[in-house]
Amino acid sequence: MFTDINITKDSPAYLQIKDYIKEMILNGMLQRGVKLPSTREMSRLMKVSRNTIMTAYGFLEDEGFLYSSKNRGVFVSDININHLNGFNIDWTNKITRLMREAESLDIVKHEIRNSKGMISFQSIAPDEKLFDVDDFKRAFLNRMNIEGNKILSYGYAKGYRPLIEYLIKYMRNKGVNTEGKDILITNGFTEGFDLILSGITEAGDRVICENPTHNTAIKIMKLHGLEIIGVNMEDDGINTQELTEKLQNNNVKLVYLIPSYHNPTGVVMSPEKRLKVFNILNKYEVPVIEDGFNEELRYSGSHVAPIAALCENGNSVMYIGSFSKILFPGLRIGWILADSSLIYSMESLKRSRNIHTSVLDQAVLYQYLLEGNFEKYMRRARKLYKEKYELILAKARENIPCKKIWGEGGLHILIELDGIDSRELLEECIKHGVIFTPGDIFYVNNNGANTLRLGFSRLDNEGIEKGIKIIGEVISNWR
Repeated sequence: MFTDINITKDSPAYLQIKDYIKEMILNGMLQRGVKLPSTREMSRLMKVSRNTIMTAYGFLEDEGFLYSSKNRGVFVSDININHLNGFNIDWTNKITRLMREAESLDIVKHEIRNSKGMISFQSIAPDEKLFDVDDFKRAFLNRMNIEGNKILSYGYAKGYRPLIEYLIKYMRNKGVNTEGKDILITNGFTEGFDLILSGITEAGDRVICENPTHNTAIKIMKLHGLEIIGVNMEDDGINTQELTEKLQNNNVKLVYLIPSYHNPTGVVMSPEKRLKVFNILNKYEVPVIEDGFNEELRYSGSHVAPIAALCENGNSVMYIGSFSKILFPGLRIGWILADSSLIYSMESLKRSRNIHTSVLDQAVLYQYLLEGNFEKYMRRARKLYKEKYELILAKARENIPCKKIWGEGGLHILIELDGIDSRELLEECIKHGVIFTPGDIFYVNNNGANTLRLGFSRLDNEGIEKGIKIIGEVISNWR
């Protein structure tokens, strides 16, 4: 006993010893009243310093597992451990409709997963090799020196005030009039979208979106019990004639749009169409959720202002921004810019759910942005992703027989095949070490069986070329 412990370098030795002795007590191997070896003897048995044993014993005393008696030694406390036979519940019969539907819509669980060594076009997350860790470390240390232990305490549901002020200025630089508006910090796009739907929709409400659209948005709308009405995409964005018809014939609660580098088509809605869409929504007095997805990944042409910039003094646009698809997705920092009164109420909803987004994450991100690192990062990112985008576009045109290739930038393209089911194609491509995302998951009406999305952000040029060539060869052999 006490000699079979395997002390590793993964954590401090005293913690491993503490947990080892605690487990022996809880398992009944050390009964109450048993005297433990002295710190000197235990250090010899476990081949560690006496101070290490003293520290481990001290923590076990603090937790009530040991007690010491002067001049007598250290003993196991009177721990009441009753091992009773519990009863088993069939939880599959207890879970709610919401949980069942969330599980059924979980593409991480139900779609084919990437395996090591495969060429994966599934991800549209940023390439972590672009992250400048030294800049992030510096921002962390600088903000800790400024704030001290305050940023390790509770924060505010609305968000970290310096970050909010930074983002308000950031939105002004996009041409948005922020007068009468406010910002709520969220855990990425997902929480922001869920909060808005929770705050202004009821089950059965009708919501219009582009078809196809962001799979996560579809999932959240379905979980809220909303009736989703899809409007087809054109080369320059949503079909405005169809949008008008759907608004005329339905009592629509709101519209959800991704005007820039649309997911999954990669289309950038033209400035003319943005104005037309905004005027149509104004006419029918329907509010819009604008998803600022990948707006910063503009590879060519002039800046295209978000729909929120057209709103001027109006308050019908709710803008959701996030850094998750361009910078540090692990931080999960997003925001909602909307009418001040709406943000005021939504703040309470967020507080009731998760109190606030991590203050530490917000504060470090703010410092990183404040020091000008984001601009430097985006310059590198745009250059690299532009090269990858141009490469995958050229190789797809050269190698993949198809009806159409969608995409004007961002981190992905969408391919529309001619009479081939993308899921059947996927099964064949996997045999050759290539995986991608079937496009049907982005459609609200079971369409898109002949489409596939190819994300390229995390692949190198060799992987892109090889993967595209394999997909093309599989299609050619198919035909």
